[in-house]
Order: sequence, then C-alpha cells, then structure tokens
Amino acid sequence: MSSTRERAVEAAVDLVGTQGIRALTHSRVDARAGLPRGSTSNHFRTRAALVAGVSQWIADKETQDLGPVLGQPFDDLTGFLDVFSAGIELLTGVHAVRTRARYALFLEAASDPELLGPLREQRAGIAAWSRGLLVALGAKNPDAAVHAFMAFGDGIVLHRLSVDPDAPVRESLEVAVRGCLMA
Repeated sequence: MSSTRERAVEAAVDLVGTQGIRALTHSRVDARAGLPRGSTSNHFRTRAALVAGVSQWIADKETQDLGPVLGQPFDDLTGFLDVFSAGIELLTGVHAVRTRARYALFLEAASDPELLGPLREQRAGIAAWSRGLLVALGAKNPDAAVHAFMAFGDGIVLHRLSVDPDAPVRESLEVAVRGCLMA
C-alpha cells in the first residue's frame, strides 16, 4: 500500500491533470486521496511545497517511465523516429493526465523557477539527449535544431492532449526532424 504522502501526491497530480491548477488545494487532495482532513498539509505545509512535491513526483515518474523507451538502441533516423514517437505516445496516452498536470505546473510556476526545478532538469536532460542524436544524424546547426525539435515535441504533445488525441505522431515527427536536420 502507498504511503500517505504518495497517495496525496498521486491525488494532487490527478486533480491538476483533470481539473486544472486551481483545483490544487490541501483539502481537495485529502478528499481525492481518501485521506483524513489535514493529511496533505502534514507533508506539504504550504501550497508552494505541494506544487514542488508534485513537480518532483512527476519528474521522477516520467524519468522512470521514459527511461526504458528512450534508452532503446537505434542506428538511424528511422530508429530515432520510432523511439521518440513511442515516448510521445506514452506521454499522451497512458500518462495523459500526468502530462496535463506537468504543463499546468509549468504555466503556474513560470515566475518561480525553483518550484519547477525537477521538471526543468528533466527537460534539460531530454534536450541534451535530443541534441546529441540530432548531431549524430547530421544536423547542420544543432543548437537551432534542438530548440526547434523541443518546441515541436511540446506542440505535438499539447495538440494530442487538447485537440486530437489520435493525431499521428511518427509522420509529423519525421517532417519536423528532417526540417531540423536541414536548417
């Protein structure tokens, strides 16, 4: 069985991912988790502490879930597209609620980088991984390529989360990557 803290964080992620950041209150988290009133505030004294705890939990879970996907070996552009497509489909499929929560947190805490430290670190790791792969694939301007590629990744994720959950990933990703390699 999960600890009280774990149940609270999971409930907080579910609230933010389904109802938005304004739903994130200690009492709502307690109710969603089926915890006695005040349980969440015992672990996270302030709303900022709760947001920071949720940020850390999401970063940890995404790293855990994406690690095996992004760690798959590949030798060429086709393999890269397959691996990255699988990651996007994971984030926008099975883990869509968690991904919505991550984006909501990014918007909420944009003015407080400390709250989003774990998510920013995770994103920097994915950007570094992507840059290395784009270089290996022959990107002419790797710095511009990785910025464009990360922006495209965010765009397809947001599009699938908000407009079209069945939007094709691999075909769109191929167009974006080919463009990044040429720029």
